[in-house]
This record gives sequence, structure tokens and C-alpha cells, in this order.
Amino acid sequence: MLFDWFKELNPIIQAFLATSFNWFLTACGAALVFLFRTINRKVLDAMLGFAAGVMVAASFFSLLAPAVEMAGELQVPAWIPAVVGFLLGGAFLWTVDKILPHLHLGFPTEEAEGIKTSWRRNVLLVLAITLHNIPEGLAVGVAFGALYHHLPAASLAGAVTLALGIGIQNFPEGTAVSVPLRREGLSRLKSFWYGQLSAVVEPIAGVLGAAAVIYIRPILPYALSFAAGAMIFVVVEELIPESQREKNTDIATVAMMLGFALMMALDVGLG
Repeated sequence: MLFDWFKELNPIIQAFLATSFNWFLTACGAALVFLFRTINRKVLDAMLGFAAGVMVAASFFSLLAPAVEMAGELQVPAWIPAVVGFLLGGAFLWTVDKILPHLHLGFPTEEAEGIKTSWRRNVLLVLAITLHNIPEGLAVGVAFGALYHHLPAASLAGAVTLALGIGIQNFPEGTAVSVPLRREGLSRLKSFWYGQLSAVVEPIAGVLGAAAVIYIRPILPYALSFAAGAMIFVVVEELIPESQREKNTDIATVAMMLGFALMMALDVGLG
């Protein structure tokens, strides 16, 4: 069976395949630009809210909770890796956010964040979404890398569930990138290209995350918490504010609740 074949692979290869699948789902979502020229703002806000809910649930159920359990197995006070890794993850994304030039959807070009640059608007828009995908790829990579050490808190089902949950929210995320780019005046092909390109960083981050925890075992609980902190930073600093920018508060909030519930059900039921 396919699952049995996948189970026998090296965790780094597993991480690469899982994050590449998530990249593929982003591309599938971006491909909707060939069918639609515009996207209703309420739909966009629902997509952003849904992605936020998935990431919040994944941060706790798939990352922080296992990190606390693994810390005990490694004879480290359980709260230390969770707190330290979580805060370092947020600090890392905060630093990248201040340095990398990017522009959030719906904002004028002059409100671009990061180092000032003459890069085109479409490039800045894609870089904003790329920021979301760094912690997502890292989280999946660390989850698969943890399998190498055969710890009770790490399971293949849990890692696959995390990848599946992030992949599900990557589909609407791809649409949320490509369709607005089409509205900006880009061709359908270029809009699709930039939409899928926003997720190319996921396999890179996934492989790096898996390799790091395999070869440096003591950082494993810290790495899980680091990925959680980075994802929560993205949710609070970008996804939630963007989803409520046009005052579609109820729609964005309900979508976030649904995203959280789906990821929680997947993790508890399958992981």
C-alpha cells in the first residue's frame, strides 16, 4: 500500500514529499484564476479566517502539546522548551517581517513593510504570503523529523495529519494570492505562476526543519515550539487583521472557528 511505502522512507524524504504536496495544493488553489477574474471580499476574508483557525489549532495540538511531552522524556522541565521555543519563533518571524519587503492584500504600495525597495507591487504581494509558508513548512518538517527518534509523542499519523491540515488551508490561500493578482492587471498565467510560487519555500523549510531535529536531537521540543510561535505570530500579526480589514468580522470569525474545529478534529481523530 502507498502508506506502507511512505512509512519506510527516511523522515527527510517524508518531509519533502509532504511539503511538496502542500505546495501542489497551493498551486491547485492558484489555478482557480483561470476560472475567475475577481474574488468577493467576503470570500477572501473567510479564506483568511479559515487559514488562521487551522494554524492556531495546529500550533497547539500538533506542535506545543507534543513539545511539552517530549521535554519530559528528554529530562527537561516541560515548560522551558515550550516557552523558549515559542517566543523565539515569534521573534524570528518578527525579524523577517521587519527586513523582508512585502505588501499585504488590499493595501496601497506605499504601505509596503520591510526594507524599502523598488520591487514591483505583485512581487511584494507574493512575498507577504510567502512569509506565511515559512513556519508552515518548518512545522511539517519538524513533525516528520521527530519520527527519527521514535519518541512516544511523535507519530507518523500525527505528522501526516498536520501536513494534511496545512495543505487544506493552502488551497484557498493559493486562490487568495492569484485572483487578486489577476485583478491587479497581471495575465492569468502570471497570476497563477506567482500564486503557486508563494509556497515554494515550504519544501525548503520542511527539509531544513526535519534535518535539524534529526541531527540535533536536544532541540526537538524547542523546534516544535519554535514552529508554533512562528505560526501564531503570522495569525495574530497578519491573517486576523487582514481578514477583518473590510469589517466582515462575523464571516472571518466563523471561518476561523470552522478552521480550528477541522484541524482539531483531524489531529485528535487521526493523530
